[in-house]
Amino acid sequence: MRTDEETRAEVARRRLAQLTAAFEGRVVEPVDVPADPKRKLEPQHVKVLATVLMAAAVITVWWLLSSRPQATPDTAPLALSTATSATSAPPEVVIDVEGKVRRPGIVTLPKGSRVVDAIKAAGGLSGKADTASLNMARKVDDGEQILVGVAPVPGAEPVPGTPGAKVNLNTATMDQLDELPGVGPVTAKSILDWRTKNGHFTKVEDLLDVKGIGQATLDDLRDLVTV
Repeated sequence: MRTDEETRAEVARRRLAQLTAAFEGRVVEPVDVPADPKRKLEPQHVKVLATVLMAAAVITVWWLLSSRPQATPDTAPLALSTATSATSAPPEVVIDVEGKVRRPGIVTLPKGSRVVDAIKAAGGLSGKADTASLNMARKVDDGEQILVGVAPVPGAEPVPGTPGAKVNLNTATMDQLDELPGVGPVTAKSILDWRTKNGHFTKVEDLLDVKGIGQATLDDLRDLVTV
């Protein structure tokens, strides 16, 4: 009888050793346990084992999730976009200033600048330059040439804003049209609207199709405009 109790105790100790080795990562030789048909796993034991396994799984998942680094919002693209928008350069125009200025040549100005600004950018007047023929308050256009104190070269294309130059109806700005005799801001806008609608003027006589321009105004403008 005592021998049978010692055998059962030895089996229990070996089972405990196997469980401990499994948790500690050690390999233990399997124990041959004689089958006992009279022994069976009770339902309460199954419930306890399932509960233990589920709790272990929950703890494992929680540990894995808590140990993952949390992502931080990436605000760099937004900051870069804001900085780019804030530092974007304003539109500019490139002007050729020639004649009696200290530094004749190409100057770059903000859009909306005037003749006086272009002359200042070229170093100012050189000597006693005659600027009476220049409209110093006129706004300049991109690609324009300003002649200071000198006459246009014979045979050269007339430059808008210089004495004797003709205003091109297809490229003129509202300010340039407004300077023409008999053309005020309202008529100048009508010319621009007609150009936008029809594309371009093919001949000077097309001005008769513009609202506010009659034959008398056309006769006054005939020698001052071109297409």
